[in-house]
Amino acid sequence: MDLRYCIPDRIEEVSGSAIQDNGYSFIDTEDGQPGPLMGIWLKTEDAGKHWPMLSKLFRDETFLGNDLSASVQIYISENDTGDLEHCTRVFP
Repeated sequence: MDLRYCIPDRIEEVSGSAIQDNGYSFIDTEDGQPGPLMGIWLKTEDAGKHWPMLSKLFRDETFLGNDLSASVQIYISENDTGDLEHCTRVFP
C-alpha cells in the first residue's frame, strides 16, 4: 500500500505539479487472473501531453525497491476517474 502514496507523490514532484493524485481503487480481474490490481488515478489538464513523462519515469526509476517498468500500464481518459473500459491504454 505504500506504493499508493509513493508513486503519485513522485509523479507530482517530477511533473512540477502538472500531474496530481486523484485517488486509487482496486480493480477486479477476470477469473483465473492474478489480482485484484491497484489502480492509481491522476489528474492533469493534458493527459496526451504528459503520459510520455510517466512512461519514462517508470522505465528509469524504482519505487520502494520495485521495478514497475514491466508491470505498469498507463491509461488516459477525458472523464474524471473513468472506468477502465472507457479509457485508452497508451503504455505499453
